[in-house]
Amino acid sequence: MKAHDGMYIDGAWRPAVGADTIEVVNPADEQVIGRVPAGTAEDVDAAVRAARAAFPGWAATTPAERAARLAALRDVLVARKDEIAETVTAELGSPLPFSQNVQVGLPIAVAGSYAELAATHSFEEKVGNSTVYQEPVGVVGAITPWNYPLHQIVAKVAPALAAGCTVVLKPAEDTPLTAQLFAEAVHEAGVPAGVFNLVTGLGPVAGQALAEHPGVDLVSFTGSTAVGRRIGATAGAAVKKVALELGGKSANVILPSADLAKAVNVGVANVMSNSGQTCSAWTRMLVHRDRYEEAVELAATAAAKYGDRIGPVVNARQQARVRGYIEKGLAEGARLVSGGPESPRERGYFVQPTVFADVTPEMTIAQEEIFGPVLAILLYEDEQDALRIANGTVYGLAGAVWAGDDAEAVAFARRMETGQVDINGGRFNPLAPFGGYKQSGVGRELGAHGLAEYLQTKSLQFQER
Repeated sequence: MKAHDGMYIDGAWRPAVGADTIEVVNPADEQVIGRVPAGTAEDVDAAVRAARAAFPGWAATTPAERAARLAALRDVLVARKDEIAETVTAELGSPLPFSQNVQVGLPIAVAGSYAELAATHSFEEKVGNSTVYQEPVGVVGAITPWNYPLHQIVAKVAPALAAGCTVVLKPAEDTPLTAQLFAEAVHEAGVPAGVFNLVTGLGPVAGQALAEHPGVDLVSFTGSTAVGRRIGATAGAAVKKVALELGGKSANVILPSADLAKAVNVGVANVMSNSGQTCSAWTRMLVHRDRYEEAVELAATAAAKYGDRIGPVVNARQQARVRGYIEKGLAEGARLVSGGPESPRERGYFVQPTVFADVTPEMTIAQEEIFGPVLAILLYEDEQDALRIANGTVYGLAGAVWAGDDAEAVAFARRMETGQVDINGGRFNPLAPFGGYKQSGVGRELGAHGLAEYLQTKSLQFQER
């Protein structure tokens, strides 16, 4: 793996202020594959100053010019997709086909969608005797996680650039090599100097410095709810805008009229995807009493097929965390029907695909985000009971409903307290708004709703003639 030993600031790779570095480890074999600078507050300050200086010029460009740069960026990502996919696989552990199709394929589609939106979105409108303008917020501090390293970057940077904002990115320390490749792509696409800047580093140092910097107008963060709270508090003290995409404990509700086999198999696949490291994963499966044991048997059989098909979790801490939750489930009385806490391999941060039955709503594994390949199956008595259980966590990011027809599923989904619900296996839509209710976050990503997060509104009033 190739790694830069500096930061991408003001259109060039610059040496970091300090000498400390971060090792990048392949979670499949625990080998060090690269080192990147551990950025400091001084590095962040230099990046913010560059973004601040570049903002007036970039904000003044036409939407068509911004669309052209985003289209060029998409084209570079397409040209380098194999290299990027191999890098994601090396530093995250995603199986290569998943990296190619999802980890790289999805952000390419998102980049293309914002190239189109930048060209077609109306940034002004007439309202009576007023003209209302949508203008860029300013400098964006983007802090991204490791689970979908390229997608999470593109989902923030692309709409910010489309809006006319400039950006300082602080990527997760576990997957910085993907972020460096993205910076190279931005440079190759001809984005002007200072419009995009990259600082690698640790969250408590570089991330905190970026969130607190007075030159940052908007902090866009994806990660844990605990860190999101701290960022929200910091931004609130400065009356600074935030966009927070946080944790989830999403319910997969299978109504009695549903195709049970399909609902269970798709539900298990959803949880095991990306080794369970997806904030919107349907980690709670809700099944009616009459078909509960049938569903449990189907889920156990489906999960067993994933033993050698999923990659590791990202690092040793995450492996210990997930195994700890599995042990907690056993201690609290859940019935283990597949998998378990034992590591399936001697080397690498692997976790067994695990399914629990007889899970009750108050159990830890039914309330807290595990972020690993662990499914909890809960029993409900009737629809009202299912709704109570589905809405009975502090989260509200995503979910699914299965029923004999879409109308029945929609009627239930409309009562769920969550930001996105898949109806009878509806596929992910990169143009639809993504974000949560309750402690799953503030704001939305993707599509026109994602663009709106990076815009602010000004109205000019004229004397009526």
